[in-house]
Amino acid sequence: MVEWREMRAVRYEPIDPQFFIRNRERLRGLLKPNSIVILCANDIMPTNADGTMAFKQNSDLYYLTGVDQEETVLVLMPDAVDPKDREWLFVKETSELIAIWEGDKLTKEAARAATGIERVEWTSLFESSLHRLVPQADHIYLFTNEHLRASVAVETANDRLVKDCQRRYPLHRYQRLAQLMNRLRIIKEPLEIQIIQQACDITEAGFRRVLGFIKPGVGEWEIEAEFIHEFLRRGSRGFAYGPIIGSGKGACVLHYVENDKICQDGEMVLMDVAAEYAGWNSDLTRTVPVNGRFSPRQRQVYDAVLRVVRGANAILRPGIRILDYQKQVIEMMEGELIGLGLIDAKAAKAQGPDKPLVKKYFMHGTSHHLGVDVHDVFPPHEPVAEGMVFTIEPGIYIREENLGVRLENDVLIGKDSNLDLMAGIPIEADEIEELMAKRSAG
Repeated sequence: MVEWREMRAVRYEPIDPQFFIRNRERLRGLLKPNSIVILCANDIMPTNADGTMAFKQNSDLYYLTGVDQEETVLVLMPDAVDPKDREWLFVKETSELIAIWEGDKLTKEAARAATGIERVEWTSLFESSLHRLVPQADHIYLFTNEHLRASVAVETANDRLVKDCQRRYPLHRYQRLAQLMNRLRIIKEPLEIQIIQQACDITEAGFRRVLGFIKPGVGEWEIEAEFIHEFLRRGSRGFAYGPIIGSGKGACVLHYVENDKICQDGEMVLMDVAAEYAGWNSDLTRTVPVNGRFSPRQRQVYDAVLRVVRGANAILRPGIRILDYQKQVIEMMEGELIGLGLIDAKAAKAQGPDKPLVKKYFMHGTSHHLGVDVHDVFPPHEPVAEGMVFTIEPGIYIREENLGVRLENDVLIGKDSNLDLMAGIPIEADEIEELMAKRSAG
């Protein structure tokens, strides 16, 4: 059999530009008459001295163009009198000096081929072109980050554009681009599903690798290294998000990112780690015994969480709203916590609707959307629908026992049943023990 690496000429195959062409066409169908859309790339963010962070593209711009390069601007003006003015892409002009220091940038020809946009200009022409186009429009659609948990302390390129446009063109009618993009992105196209599945498959390879590595005495950071090695060698650009690898009491810290402790015999290690692929993401959590064998108590808690995973999957179906879904999962979790002796049944009946006794041990949401962003966009109160991709990730965190267990898979909402995109990744306790035992035998 030919190995996967022998069949690949590049890290990943280019995405068909027809995908981005369709996305822009769908957006045009949602615009008010005589509108202009202006969307900028993210900035390259500084660190200290002359350092910079790795570039992370604006997700909506990537979804509409596939361009993963700074100093890029997309302009759409569907009702422009001149057909050549209806779709513009501005990209950074390259030079021999830039090529020497930073490598190749998109040429106009390459940008046309990748995006399907015929009119490509250098970004240096953006200001003058915009000043000619905007007076012809009535509505201006601009981007702001409307994610419910967004941090907006840092001003972005799109924030600066909003201020500049409102200063220069105060009498236009301004519209929210994010509202439309959120609606477009919540239902995943077949190509997106394929890419997310590839990210999940790479994540599976990383998890199987670490099952053969984990043992008492290894550092959490060493487990992180095993994951990133496997992700990169299979074509991922790395972690979909900052990896969480917490052993012992660290497993009870939801956003534990230090990953700097030694895994001890008798502890569990929680690993919330997943790969990205071609700009889309996966999201996995597994919790395993450091020594390869669950203690009776660890197995009891683990199986309880696994039952909630399966119960949640059964009710995360088209038509349900996330708030109602979460309430049902909390009810399910309450029964498991009573069974574990963590909550008294009588006290459970007496607690208020906020379920504080349950939230002591399970204090986070069960599911979130997944896509170009790990916590992908989702209009509030939108019912679950076929074609959406969600995580399912309940957990039980018993701080007084230094025992935390979370399990997480990614699922595609289907008409008749959900498709588990991580069905091949070991999750049964017996299978976990069997695979870890092979490590010891080897």
